[in-house]
Amino acid sequence: MKYISTRDIDKSVKINSAEAIKKGIADDGGLFMPCEIVKIDRNKLRQMQNMSYSELARDILSLYLTDYSAETLGKIANKAYSKENFNKSPAVLAKLDDKRYVLELYHGPTSAFKDMALQIMPLLLSEAFNITGERHDALILVATSGDTGKAALEGFKDIAKIDITVFYPKDGVSDIQKLQMDSQEGNNVNVCSVAGNFDDCQTGVKNIFNDEEIKKLLKEKNMFFSSANSINFGRLIPQVVYYFYAYLEMAKKGDINFGENIDVCVPTGNFGNIFAGYMAKEMGLPVDKLICASNKNDVLAEFFNTGVYNRNREFFTTMSPSMDILISSNLERLLYLLSGASENSGYMEKLKTEGKYTVSKDIKDKLDSNFVGMACDEQQTATAIKKAFDKYNYLIDTHTAVAFYCAEKYIADNSEKKNKMLIVSTASAYKFANDTYSALTGSNIEKDSDIKALEMLSEYTKTEIPAPLKQLKNKKIRFNNSVEITQMKDFVMDFIKSN
Repeated sequence: MKYISTRDIDKSVKINSAEAIKKGIADDGGLFMPCEIVKIDRNKLRQMQNMSYSELARDILSLYLTDYSAETLGKIANKAYSKENFNKSPAVLAKLDDKRYVLELYHGPTSAFKDMALQIMPLLLSEAFNITGERHDALILVATSGDTGKAALEGFKDIAKIDITVFYPKDGVSDIQKLQMDSQEGNNVNVCSVAGNFDDCQTGVKNIFNDEEIKKLLKEKNMFFSSANSINFGRLIPQVVYYFYAYLEMAKKGDINFGENIDVCVPTGNFGNIFAGYMAKEMGLPVDKLICASNKNDVLAEFFNTGVYNRNREFFTTMSPSMDILISSNLERLLYLLSGASENSGYMEKLKTEGKYTVSKDIKDKLDSNFVGMACDEQQTATAIKKAFDKYNYLIDTHTAVAFYCAEKYIADNSEKKNKMLIVSTASAYKFANDTYSALTGSNIEKDSDIKALEMLSEYTKTEIPAPLKQLKNKKIRFNNSVEITQMKDFVMDFIKSN
């Protein structure tokens, strides 16, 4: 399988999967995509029904990472999705009623869905070094809105020949997320907050990737840049696996007939999670509609409703901070598949110069056949948390609550549809314990009482605090770095020079 940039109009540069994973982002600023979406027919899908999660991951990754051997991918998957990393099955399917199902993706070491990809991606990257004969060390740069940062730090800690630096918005993550990152262990990790929002962090990282002065310094130090964000295909393709797993579990348990369509609702900000669902659908998974659930930063919901992507709007800091994003990087991959490199490049140029673009009618029609855009404000998010607990005795976090609200609204608006609804749950409620507790009880816990909030939420709901979060109160703060947006480059250069 060859890979090409989403902006390569002439299709002049095609590389293998290991090279695409190693590079992370294309030289022209585009994102790598496989030259074809592999189809899985119903017979093959049925054969996958009795596979373990690791076996399913091995088979699906083998379709795209063709320069990795199946044996190697099997070993990598077994290590990534081991009992040591996930205290249950990596993905857990919960049934609320005969219509509503929840895919829990937060049973890994950082209690967020990013573990599903970032426990396996470092292993894929290390193997990519072997396949390509890479002798330089890698510097991973990550911009995070909360969960990616901790998951990347945990996945890459003490991995040979790799250093990692994570930037997060100073006032744009939860107290628990901040504590997780600032207490991170490992000799090869570095963490820094930025006086700005996630989009500022993401733009800063992209600018650093393309900075000639830093490239020269890296060369002198025998290093190169790579990425652990979902712009890296090695981060994206493992996310496809859990959509197949969820569907096969529903069929195995008799909740759906094999081949029956389902709808899927995904809380999303950077669009990687829901794009992985779209890839699964294009590969042959029986999915009807993908509901793109946005919070108050509703740039994606508006896009799917109008065909206009406009980041020129007020930015809101919400109780679902991992979705506080106005520039959704992975949307470019969808536009590329629907329109081709030339049209996509035009959209990306308009986004860069004008902050907005409008897709053609043909693209809008294709979007409408696959996606529904919906949004949820802060009060609706809180109400959804309480409803899920009161009605189903089911505890959800602030991001899952956005999806829960949108799924409920979609079901109500489309009462004639018989499709089962799969709601993707992206984090433990304990990662956002303050806001979750407030939504359930109407009482606020004083700021900076993150550990206390964990304990109070556990006492109120009679549920257990996840072990990785319970251990935080014994962790020491290692990082208290903070920079202005304009200082991000200098911070990275100082880190490079220190190696």
